[in-house]
Amino acid sequence: MMMPPLTDEQADGSNYERSTGGSVLTESSQKSVFDIIKNMEATMRKQGIPTARLDAEVIIGYYLNRDRVALYRDGDYVPTFEELNSINQGLARRITGAPVAYIIGRKEFWSLEFEVNQSVLIPRPETELLVETVVKLVQRNRMSGMKILEIGTGSGAISVALASELKSGRFFAMDISRAALTVARKNARQHGVSSRIFFFCGNLCEPLKDAFDFVISNPPYISEHDYEHLSTDVREFEPKAALIAGPKGTEFHRDIINGAVPCIRKGGGLVMEIGYGQREAVERMLRQSEKYDYIGTRCDYAGIDRIIMARRKE
Repeated sequence: MMMPPLTDEQADGSNYERSTGGSVLTESSQKSVFDIIKNMEATMRKQGIPTARLDAEVIIGYYLNRDRVALYRDGDYVPTFEELNSINQGLARRITGAPVAYIIGRKEFWSLEFEVNQSVLIPRPETELLVETVVKLVQRNRMSGMKILEIGTGSGAISVALASELKSGRFFAMDISRAALTVARKNARQHGVSSRIFFFCGNLCEPLKDAFDFVISNPPYISEHDYEHLSTDVREFEPKAALIAGPKGTEFHRDIINGAVPCIRKGGGLVMEIGYGQREAVERMLRQSEKYDYIGTRCDYAGIDRIIMARRKE
């Protein structure tokens, strides 16, 4: 897992306390898990972290190898010096803005646990709607033995989740980042689906010449202007190339709509995630291409248009 180096002040408890004004966790304090949770929560709240309690539980649970239930069941446990040192470093990283997923090196998606590092975007809950949409389309059409191409696989979360659901499918996952593909391959092996997912380094459909039943993607869709207003934990830690699309935010959608045509069999589907307020622009691109019909969208649980789908014309 890629970690920004700790400064001397962050690594040393006493200096860290003076620099942040927070409670330091030291061996001499002999604090229990209950005490440490409270202290970490208070320290992070002072730094304006809204998920302080949950973050404290996740970080402590990770370094003590306990889930949340076990964490509170063993709340009187006093961590060792080594454990405290690890927890302190996790706290220091969170204070600097590092996302919890990068601190612990994993993130849950589709009820599966994925390895993540700063080479890949952290999977978002709303992206599960993309997986759900593809699964429903396959089931509705009673498809088997389908071939699905994912453009921009990142951590591999989407393809791995789909492979876990669609046992007869074969999946082809593309990314321009070799570092991301290394992470994706690990996740495929971890979940026992590596024999049905083939990873390629390339752009759009290159170097593949196949015709797929579905081409799917969660492409970058943040405009250059909106990127400057993202939270620090996203802007300063997650890969910029996986977030920014260009001045409008829909540039990658345009490239996929046009570039994926040769890769989708006639009657096959294109399914993409979109950002807030992008539905009309992406629908217009699909219509203007004259290669797609049956254009539709799905909203996420916040009522935001999140998924757009279209059929390659027969």
